[in-house]
Order: sequence, then C-alpha cells, then structure tokens
Amino acid sequence: MAPSPQPRLAGKTALVTGASRGIGRSIALAFADQGAHLALTATNEQALQQVREEVLSRQVECTVLPADVTDAEAVADMFSSAAAWRGGLDILVNNAGVYVGGQFTDYSFADFDRLMKVNVYAVFQLMQLALGHMQPRGSGKIINVASTAGKWESPNQAAYNASKHAVVGLTRCAALENASRGINVNAICPGLVDTDMLQQFQVQADLLDISLDELKAAALGRVPMGRFLQPEEVAHIAVYLGSDESAGMTGQTITISGGMRMG
Repeated sequence: MAPSPQPRLAGKTALVTGASRGIGRSIALAFADQGAHLALTATNEQALQQVREEVLSRQVECTVLPADVTDAEAVADMFSSAAAWRGGLDILVNNAGVYVGGQFTDYSFADFDRLMKVNVYAVFQLMQLALGHMQPRGSGKIINVASTAGKWESPNQAAYNASKHAVVGLTRCAALENASRGINVNAICPGLVDTDMLQQFQVQADLLDISLDELKAAALGRVPMGRFLQPEEVAHIAVYLGSDESAGMTGQTITISGGMRMG
C-alpha cells in the first residue's frame, strides 16, 4: 500500500485575517485540512471561536486573536502575539476587507477613508510586519486577497476598486524587493463569490432602480460559467500559494472569476 501523501502545509503556521466568515473562514479550514496551525483574527470574537472549533477538529493547533485592523496599535500587538505563538510565522493571509459601493461623485470622504484603512493600510502594515519577521528567517509566504476590481474598471465602486488596485501594487512591489530573500508575495483576485458581501451590492441595485436579485442575475449574465464562485474555490488557490509547490511564483495576481475576466 502506498503511503498517505504528506499534507501540503504540514507544520506551517499561518495568520489569517478576516477569518470569521466567508473566504477567510474557508481559507482557515482549507489550511487546517492541509496540516497548518492557525492564528485567526477578525473583529467578531464569537464567530472566530466557532471557526476555531472547526479548525481544532482537523487535529491542528489554533489560537484566536481578535483585533480591529484599522487600529494600528492593535494590529501590531496582534501580529506580535501571532508570531510568538509557535515560535514564528510561515504564512500571512491578508483577507480582511470591506465593500462600499456608490457613484464616484457620491462617495463621502468617510467612506473612502474606511475602505483605505481596512483594505489598504492594514494590508500595508501587516505586510511590513510580516516581511520584517520573515526576512531574517529567509523564507515566508504572503498571500493578499484582492479582487478582479483590482485589475480592471467597474461602475459605481471607484473607491473599492482603488483600494484593490493598491493591494495589487503593494503585492508586486513587495514581491520584487523580496524575491531574493526566499519570500513569496502573491495575490488572489476573485470575481463574484457567494458570500454575504453580495448583500452589500444593494446600493448598486438601488442606483439602477432594480432589485438585488435582478442585479445578481445580470451579474451572472457576464460570467461564462453561469454561477457564483464558492469561497472554497478561492481557498484552494490560497493553499497552493502557501505551499512549497508555488516556490517559484511571486508577484502574481491570480484571477478566479468563472471566466468573467480572462487575463
């Protein structure tokens, strides 16, 4: 009988932000299935504890570190705890993000500021912290969850697109600067994923004077596969990027969109 294959992330320790639901939860569970130990963070501690129980059932270790990623001091403390937990971090997954839609001229400064704080500044800070931790170790993986909105134009979400374009830019620049240090930095750019973020598209529907269901149907009309992605499909890519299999890949923005955008 052939020996069982080694889990792809066996013995690795990963920090996942926005891990309480949606894509972040799916990434945490997929990592646990492949043998990774997880430090999980989000603002909802109760939901995090539920994910922790699911992770522990995979026979790996898990710690919960609730934090608001818009609070730089809290982020620094959270990262320090995560890095010290098992003697070092091998993988950072920047998944935490928010969505605010609206016409370009209707965005408030407060909306733009919130998007930047969660989607960009927190990613920037955590990447800096992770790189400072990983450079002396000579290895590490950083995975940023961006969006197809970070690669192309979209109506009625200019501020959101700007934040995701920034994540793509940070990914590429950090990857270039750290390629010779044994650190891989990549981004995943999902299209339409079946998570509760879809409910936040109500503002888009209101602008078009249609129902949210009608908007979703119209959106699916632009997806050749004719369906929304599942969070687990994004998580499979994260596993690959966190594993040794992707050692030769850095600075890439991997699109998964059901064929909605190709390239």
